[in-house]
Amino acid sequence: MEVTARAPGKIILAGEHAVVHGCTAVASSIDLYTSVSLRLRSEGEDTIKLQLNDIGLDFSWPVGRIKEVLSHLGSPFSSTPTSCSLETVKSLAALVDEKSFPDSKIGLASGVYAFLWLYTSILGFKPATVVVSSELPVGAGLGSSAAYCVALSAALLALSDSVKLDVSQKGWFTFKAEAELVNKWAFEGEKIIHGRPSGVDNSVSTFGNVIKFKSGVMTRIDSNMPLRMLITNTKVGRDTKALVANVSARKSRHPDAMSSMLNAIEAISDEWSTIIQSHAADDLCLSANEAKLAELMEMNQGLLFSIGVSHASIETILQTTMEYKLASKLTGAGGGGCVLTLLPTHVSGAVIDKLVEELESFGFQCFTAGIGGNGVQISFGHSS
Repeated sequence: MEVTARAPGKIILAGEHAVVHGCTAVASSIDLYTSVSLRLRSEGEDTIKLQLNDIGLDFSWPVGRIKEVLSHLGSPFSSTPTSCSLETVKSLAALVDEKSFPDSKIGLASGVYAFLWLYTSILGFKPATVVVSSELPVGAGLGSSAAYCVALSAALLALSDSVKLDVSQKGWFTFKAEAELVNKWAFEGEKIIHGRPSGVDNSVSTFGNVIKFKSGVMTRIDSNMPLRMLITNTKVGRDTKALVANVSARKSRHPDAMSSMLNAIEAISDEWSTIIQSHAADDLCLSANEAKLAELMEMNQGLLFSIGVSHASIETILQTTMEYKLASKLTGAGGGGCVLTLLPTHVSGAVIDKLVEELESFGFQCFTAGIGGNGVQISFGHSS
């Protein structure tokens, strides 16, 4: 039996950084996916294999060895997600350390710990081959680790006893009632990778569409606006914790000015969610809404620059897209990472191609993506 699950990445449309200070942010799924194919093997083949295609890493563990190291977990786990203890993380690390993990990719080791934890917790010690491939760059702020945890949890649950699905269904289909369970397991995987994630990335990847969040409360909203973005990856790594700390330090030095800017960002987030939920009566109305969103993006970027989270690479992208009269803003932590450029419906493919060519000449990486599509989906009997 084979199952493939695919889960989308995410972008923050508005409100990054302000959300840390109790303001609203708006995040959306993008139609770039991480896919996980899972094939259970016959009992004679007693290994669990993990292939990370895009990274060029393959792992294989004898089932007996995993049982030996994780015997204290019991087999298999209950259907209720539980957190991975520090003691268990150490056991998982021991299993991964036995493999020759290249030093240049050691930052990805926690993703392998998350795999072993989710696999043994949901499916116990059944032999299988798991193949992961992704359209999302790692560490660029597009939710690649959450998409990985969501797709992995969905594929594992689809073949587990705790979820009953119609395996005869053809093509891609979405989870219904089981989506919440997928999300909870994915959040446990994210905790192994990130320590204290907000839960936003995995929720967007699981449920798709658009999510508004404030002070830990998430509200799912339906976008009625077909939006396309150019996403440009600066390929500049950033230290999210340091960027967040710098904003807080600036706020303590200039409390009134910073509070005003954070409140302005919140007003932008609220207006974003109002506009994308509205039904445009005709093309003219749609164009007017796109123009409003473009202005909101420009204002938001100006505020993000003012609170100190832009970067020279981001400014290069902003200047380039401005020459094409297109609005852009950073997304996520800033200091590098990715930049969003709104692609209004009237912009021709030729113009976009020319812009992409110019941006790529600087060494940046570009993707075009639809905003607010489906969350995690699964398909039985084939891999793609």
